[in-house]
This record gives sequence, C-alpha cells and structure tokens, in this order.
Amino acid sequence: MTSESAGLTLANVLYGKTGSIAYITVNRPKVLNALNTPTWSDLRTAFEDARDDDAVRGVILTGAGDKAFIAGADISELSEVSAFEAERSSRFGQEVLDLIENLGKPVIAAVNGFALGGGCETAMACTIRIAVESAKFGQPEVSLGLVPGGGGTQRLPRLVGKGRALQLILSGEMITAQEAYRIGLVNEIVPAAGLIQRAEAILMKIASNAPIAVKFALEAANKGMETSQSGGLLLEASYFGLCAATEDKKEGTSAFLEKRAPQFRGR
Repeated sequence: MTSESAGLTLANVLYGKTGSIAYITVNRPKVLNALNTPTWSDLRTAFEDARDDDAVRGVILTGAGDKAFIAGADISELSEVSAFEAERSSRFGQEVLDLIENLGKPVIAAVNGFALGGGCETAMACTIRIAVESAKFGQPEVSLGLVPGGGGTQRLPRLVGKGRALQLILSGEMITAQEAYRIGLVNEIVPAAGLIQRAEAILMKIASNAPIAVKFALEAANKGMETSQSGGLLLEASYFGLCAATEDKKEGTSAFLEKRAPQFRGR
C-alpha cells in the first residue's frame, strides 16, 4: 500500500492531513512496522512535508495495526551490514529523529503496541508520548551485540534519568506501559479505542495557542537541554524578547485584558 497524500508517494508510510493535523503511520504491519532504510527515508519525506506546510500545526505518529508502534530495526537488514554501513545507517536514523524532535511543531507518538529499539528511540524523539495499556517499551540492542544507534543512549537518560536508562539499556529488558509511565517515559496511558482521539485533543489544545510562542518554547526546551542552565536561561530570555515583538503577543495580552478569546495569526 502506498500513501499519495499531498503529492507524495511513500511505500512504507501512510501520510495524510486533516485540518491542522498531519498523520504519519509506519505501514509495515507484517514485520511489526520494523524500520529499514526505505522506511527511514519515507519518514524523513513525510516529516519534511509536515514541517514545511504552514497549515500543519502538529503531527500524530503511530504504527499500522494493533500490535506494534515500531518493533525496532529490520534485523534481516541489520544482520548484513558492515561496520562502516552500520555507522552510516545510525547517523541517518539519528538525522531523521533530530528532524522529528526539532520540527518546530509538536509531534505526538501514539504508541499502539511494541516500541522497541528504534521504535522506542522514535517515540523519544517526539514531543509527547501517549500509549495504550498493552504497549511495551525497551532498548534490546545489547542482546543483538549492539548498542542503541538511534539516540537511545542520549535521549533515554535525559527523559528518565541516568540510572533507570542504564538499567533498561544494559539489561535489554522490556517494560510495560504502566512502568514507562511511572518512570516518565510516557506522558499518558489511554484506552486503545481512544488513542488517536486523545492525541488529536492534545494537539488541538496546543494549536489554540500562539504558533510562534509554541515553536520558540519547543526550541528553548530542546536547545536548553544541550547546554548549562545559565546558558538555557539566556536562550529563554532571547526567545521571550522575540515573542514580545510579535503581533500574537499584542493580540494575546489584549484578549486577556478584554476578556475574550485571542485570534492568533502566527505573526
């Protein structure tokens, strides 16, 4: 099956838009939506389109079927790669996940099943993670003689703390959605029937706010995590100043004082 929405033809990813939301679905259910090189490429193409479309205010990423979000890398492909090819494929996957993390728009991972290896790493690159009660998370790469190659050694400690992250990475242990929620890997656990609707509700709430402020808040948080707190505070102040110069700031403060709903225009 291919996705031809928005003029794109993608073999492994379904891509569509409704209103201000873009929907991206990894569509390889027979192999539990495992990530191979063509799938990484399709994800990059879809997310670049969502990034560049001003009408898109947020993205929902999920997996086809009811068993897996993304069950990890395609092991049959991975088993054949050389050391050079492995490093190159790691960098390619990291670049795609950096695109997702720094899209400038919120991306919600709607985790509908297994999120293992590259699947867990993909979810961690998203802004917010919500999961069904039966979802499972893990970084099992050490059981294959590898280390996480899509940012797992970096994003997981930042999300759940170094100790918990190392326990998951070094043991290769798979955890439940409930445990993922407890340690802060997942924002919410929702019933399977309401997964996409809940993701839509979160994005609609975010979309009711000023687009420039949302973009700068995302950048301040992401870039601030890569520097010291004092450096992050300087960054925050600069974004605060940039927002203060926008028409949206004038509209937002005026609407508050006039006790009416703001009409943001992204300017």
